Amino acid sequence: MSAVGVLGPLLPAVPFGAALVGLLLPPSPRGRPDGTAVARSRAVPVAFGVGAAAVALAVAIALLAVVTGPVETSTRWVDFGGLTVTLGFRLDPAAALVAVAVAAVALAVQVYSVAYLDRSGTADAGDVDHRYAPYAAQVSLFTAAMLLVVVSGDLIMLLVGWEVMGICSYLLIAHDRRLPEAPAAAMKAFLVTRVGDVGFLLGIALLGLGAGSFRIADVLAHDYPTGTLTAACLLLLTGVAGKSAQFPLHTWLPDAMAGPTPISALIHAATMVAAGVYAVTRLYPLFERAPAALAVLGVMAAVTLLLGAFAATAQDDIKRVLAWSTVSQIGYMAGALAVGSPAAALFHLLSHAAFKALLFLAAGCVIHAVGSTLMSAMGGLRRTMPVTFWCTAIGLGALAGVPPLSGFWSKDGVLVVAQEAARHGSGPAGAWVGWLVWLAGLLGVAVTAWYATRLLLRTFFGADRSPAAHPHDPPAAMRWPVLLLAVPSALLGLAVFAAPFRAALGLADVHVDALVLLPVALLLAGAGLAGWQWRRDPAGDPAVALGPLRPAFARAFWLDEVQHALVVRPVAALGRAARRGDEAVVDGAVEGTGRGAVALGARLGAAHRAGLPRAATAVLAGAVLIGLAVVVFGVAP
Repeated sequence: MSAVGVLGPLLPAVPFGAALVGLLLPPSPRGRPDGTAVARSRAVPVAFGVGAAAVALAVAIALLAVVTGPVETSTRWVDFGGLTVTLGFRLDPAAALVAVAVAAVALAVQVYSVAYLDRSGTADAGDVDHRYAPYAAQVSLFTAAMLLVVVSGDLIMLLVGWEVMGICSYLLIAHDRRLPEAPAAAMKAFLVTRVGDVGFLLGIALLGLGAGSFRIADVLAHDYPTGTLTAACLLLLTGVAGKSAQFPLHTWLPDAMAGPTPISALIHAATMVAAGVYAVTRLYPLFERAPAALAVLGVMAAVTLLLGAFAATAQDDIKRVLAWSTVSQIGYMAGALAVGSPAAALFHLLSHAAFKALLFLAAGCVIHAVGSTLMSAMGGLRRTMPVTFWCTAIGLGALAGVPPLSGFWSKDGVLVVAQEAARHGSGPAGAWVGWLVWLAGLLGVAVTAWYATRLLLRTFFGADRSPAAHPHDPPAAMRWPVLLLAVPSALLGLAVFAAPFRAALGLADVHVDALVLLPVALLLAGAGLAGWQWRRDPAGDPAVALGPLRPAFARAFWLDEVQHALVVRPVAALGRAARRGDEAVVDGAVEGTGRGAVALGARLGAAHRAGLPRAATAVLAGAVLIGLAVVVFGVAP
């Protein structure tokens, strides 16, 4: 067996082992942490995280050395009426690169969390989170679930990893029980993504039943009727919309910011939201044969791209700005898929994983130092937090697409393929989808540059508005993950000039034409407008910058309220009506029958209860009546 055949199954197995060990570790006593237990709860997940990253890197090197087709192994697991579910993996160079990104970000989050959850900047700073061991175990399980999605060679195994991620997101978003909004945000994330997962499950069932197997290789090779394939792909897209926070199932992601900042980095950069995009790339040959599904994906991507960008412009909470930017950037990836380029989508996924993890962890450093998530409580931090400032500047530059940072090359790749689809009709869904994605992407470049520049200026420039006395750069355990993530955020885009990287993702050769300069011009326009507005209003009040548009942007065009009115309230009313019907009809019938039987028994019992004289009289009267009947009618006794 090859090295990949040996190491492939270890990708999800190593972090899963960390989760098992972590869940077996006893939690530290509240307020009385045991030094040995605390050290063990920190060391175990970090050690396993290093192991997972090493395995992922080894697999990537082995596959990139000789770029061939996918490496597969499978073992029969169970049969369902002739349908076989297998245990196996399917790895190619692109999957290996995604696995490296997942493992690297997860390791950075584990190291960062050691300091972040130990010193949270609150009144009990310096105390150790007594639930750190289960927290770290849940992060490891989250990582294992995403890696299972990446390496799975069977749709049922992929579904297992997909669902375990949903459970872990619920647990991790609700980790900080001091925040009253955390449980509600966790429940919302769980329920909204479950809505999409119902469609995802049905889509997998259609594909498996049609092919007679759930093996991804068999599903891709099967010739489905057009109607069946289109229905299955549309059902899969509902799951993608939920997991990747795409319109109209995007509303859970900004609220998920109630979770700890390292978890926000993990969800937004390497797991959960990336899973939907990756699942489509894994099954992309099916979507190519279902252009109607890709057209729907293109519309969804364009709406989400602009919705997330506009909503980010009106937020004061630094984490919500980054959350809405994630919604927008996933829209770019979905747009690349819609116009026929899974390679461009995967490249932007890798680039986004680096700079979005960097931005969230850097934002955590700022929150840790300032004690607030609001940009209105920040300012002037460039002088007191130089390391965090420069790392944030690199991350925001990559997000906005500043050349030569990673985001410039990956986002430009999306715009190039959308432009080709628009001008030459080369996309599988038609030229109009290319025009839609390209124009939305260009507008998104300007808006992204505007809110990224605004975030940088409001947080690090101008007057110091911080309530903290002496904000400073974070401790080493938080600083080093941020510094290391700044490297791929700055340099990963240059990998497009490396032939093995291009071949692994299937990227075309790099070329520059006049239209490529258009995004740079739009970027300069957006950043320049933000800078001009900031000079007029150094506080950066969104109400001043956006004017009458601010309420619509701040509430994301009230789509959350529409969802609440059209879905949540009717479902809640239906639940209340069902409860009342159950209590009044079902329970009422049962309880009424019981009460009637008890009342009848009571009446009969009362009729049979009598004093001795009355009873004796009744017996004699009955005997006399029987005797009379014998005499009169001659009835023999």
